[in-house]
Amino acid sequence: MTAERSWLARLSTSRRWLICALLFFAATINYVDRQIIGILKPTLVKEFQWSDERIYAAIVFSFQLAYAIGLLVAGRVIDRIGVRTGFAVAVVVWSLAAVGHAAADWFPGLALPTLNLDASTGASVVMMTGAAAGFALARFLLGLGEAGNFPACIKAVAEWFPRRERALATGIFNSGTNVGALATPLIVPWVAGHWGWKWAFVVTGLTGFLWVILWWSYYRAPEEHPALSPAELAHIRSDPSESTASVRWRDVVPWRQTWAFAIGKFLTDPIWWLYLFWVPDFLNRNHGLDLKSLGPPLVVIYLVADFGSIGGGWLSSWLIQRGWSVNAARKVTMLLCALSVLPILLAARTSSLWVAVGLVSLAAAAHQGWSANLFTLASDMFPRRAVGSVVGIGGMSGAVGGMLIALVVGEILQRTGSYVPIFVIAGTAYLVALLIIQLLAPGAQPVELRENAPVNG
Repeated sequence: MTAERSWLARLSTSRRWLICALLFFAATINYVDRQIIGILKPTLVKEFQWSDERIYAAIVFSFQLAYAIGLLVAGRVIDRIGVRTGFAVAVVVWSLAAVGHAAADWFPGLALPTLNLDASTGASVVMMTGAAAGFALARFLLGLGEAGNFPACIKAVAEWFPRRERALATGIFNSGTNVGALATPLIVPWVAGHWGWKWAFVVTGLTGFLWVILWWSYYRAPEEHPALSPAELAHIRSDPSESTASVRWRDVVPWRQTWAFAIGKFLTDPIWWLYLFWVPDFLNRNHGLDLKSLGPPLVVIYLVADFGSIGGGWLSSWLIQRGWSVNAARKVTMLLCALSVLPILLAARTSSLWVAVGLVSLAAAAHQGWSANLFTLASDMFPRRAVGSVVGIGGMSGAVGGMLIALVVGEILQRTGSYVPIFVIAGTAYLVALLIIQLLAPGAQPVELRENAPVNG
């Protein structure tokens, strides 16, 4: 009985980490639903005879377009209606869209416009038809729903954790993206091989509804949570008190800190999309891997990335505990991550599968460590009531970058068939982003928003 009471006592003082676990599983589901099309790309190309690389690029572009639109709205909506309701709605929408991929070829007469990027003629609007249009529509709806994930997660972390624990909490929930990316090549080929590619979308899409039930049953704001102890509430609110007044976009857009975060996302988020949507094609194209043999290399990539996410969050938190300023700890960690990405410049030039996998793994881990600290930098610089809006603006910026990278990669591959220039872009983006962040927010000073009034940065 004594041991049981001791276990219950520890549990009663760690509710915030149970919240973090829910965020972790949401990120896992989010990335399973997001990455599945990359795993199935060779299968879908063969099934629907997509001979032009620009078709797949246009489908990816549709997701990114909706993701950008959704992020601009999602952060604001979540700030207004709260994390509990906003996150639940987002997961329901993206889960419905994920299952809807199975019906992508049901409407052969469907036609949708998309943007085509051609080096000789420039950008132009072209029409996708049939299954390609169906997948583009499903991806668009998926992007709208998934846009709610990161604004909701970052806002929940800001509500449930003091500043000194936020980078670690962010690194932990963000590692769910790697677990999702890791699980996808293990689950999807098996499901597709036994039941067909449509059931892969259905099975993975349905898991989101189970998560919504758990979320709705357990999540409350700390002050409203019936199981939260006074001691843990005091710990969560140990930072200086903040205003709860509403925040408008025009309250945060003028600040240089907002632009530092947004530009950082614009330059580096597309690189993660590159790994997520194009690495299976890179392994197929350069090393001859098919759906059945993609699993082990992708598992290694995202398992290593998992360590990068948690390690990046841990490192900056450890430096803060050692007496470093928040600004120095975040940015030194981000610099180390940016330098760790550089070896990917060699990934497309090696003939060894596992050397290539190792270089991509290192870069993916560095990206996740970078991302954990960039997200946390937003919550360092802005009060909790504005975090959702700022993360939404930054996420939209990253999604716009993702839209562009999809078109650029499709065009490069269509013309050259080589990933060399693509990995040059991937290897240099982080150092450029960090330089701009440092110029715009050298001290990463916390923003003091005026009550319901626009301000100047």
